[in-house]
Amino acid sequence: MVVLRDPGEVYLLCHTGGAGAVAWVEQIDPITLATVRRSPDLPGGPTWPGGLACHENGSLYVVFGRHAHRLSPALDVIASTRLPRDRPYNSFVILPDGHLATKDFGGLRAGQTEPDGIGDSEVVILEPEYLDEVARKGIPEPSIARLSADGNDIYVIGDSSMWRMRWDGRALSLDSSYRGLYRTIPGQTYGWDAVIESGAAWFLDNGAGTEKYAGTFRGLGTSPAPLHLVHINLSTAEVMLTDVCGLPGGIVANPPVLDPVRRMVVAYDSGNGVVAGFRVDTRGRTSPLWQRELNHAAHPLRFPDTGELVLCDYDPIRRTDQVVVVDIETGDELARADTGSPVQSVLFGAPGFGRDFYMCSFTTVSRFSVE
Repeated sequence: MVVLRDPGEVYLLCHTGGAGAVAWVEQIDPITLATVRRSPDLPGGPTWPGGLACHENGSLYVVFGRHAHRLSPALDVIASTRLPRDRPYNSFVILPDGHLATKDFGGLRAGQTEPDGIGDSEVVILEPEYLDEVARKGIPEPSIARLSADGNDIYVIGDSSMWRMRWDGRALSLDSSYRGLYRTIPGQTYGWDAVIESGAAWFLDNGAGTEKYAGTFRGLGTSPAPLHLVHINLSTAEVMLTDVCGLPGGIVANPPVLDPVRRMVVAYDSGNGVVAGFRVDTRGRTSPLWQRELNHAAHPLRFPDTGELVLCDYDPIRRTDQVVVVDIETGDELARADTGSPVQSVLFGAPGFGRDFYMCSFTTVSRFSVE
């Protein structure tokens, strides 16, 4: 993934693969993408894409494998810690008081046919100075998705339910009164990362099979139930499901995108190569607006002022991923360009400092600008 810090400062998280992988961070030139400086190799562990963030205190933080690291803007290591479970920890969120919340990954990794022996997942809170563990709390099921937070409320998408934890600055508690059971249809599989917006959590289900990624997700879905956009009310835990395209064999590994001003949500099915836009009413109910055939699998990028939405479209014939800019309200294509990546991106881009943005895949980082 790419993150931006001060004007002109672009940082790129990289890693190797396997059970004993390492990570590193590069500061890259914002225009040429040439490496400006590089961190030392950072201890990692079992591989799953981790996370990188710029903190209000000026430092950069990395969570990858079973380790967390604090780096200076010059990419010197300030602090490191080994996380409690021998699993990858898939990124983190920064809470309002600066603490980091991270969680172990409870799904299958590349090459696995059986998950690790630990049945549930747990959230760990780290203080930002030395990365000391200050709290830890489990949920009653494994969780594959990344964490989401709304203030000090942390939302964990388990493989059948959404759970809520609360951080009070000293302790982490599981809200026993709250459970959003979303997995209720035969053939439906687990959900991915949630977007917290307009009093609800929004995410996509049918995530099973992502460990079989082979340069693309197209055709890899195994779920007989159609892929859904899931809406869970943050107050009541009421669940609503919307079919994205109604086809079996759907698969995703990323969240939808919400536009609260235009009252829009855009969802996608990477297994069937479909992207769909929906209008959202005040109760969270959806009505279809548009649908396009696009082999999209990455985290979408939304530009709120212009209504431009950046998606991807993998071309299996040329073995090239493309970026496609569409109008979020109509789905009309506005621009398209090759990324230079021979594999479909399932990762995270970032807006640039102007009319530009960055995209990442497992092989390639690219920059695009409007002329």
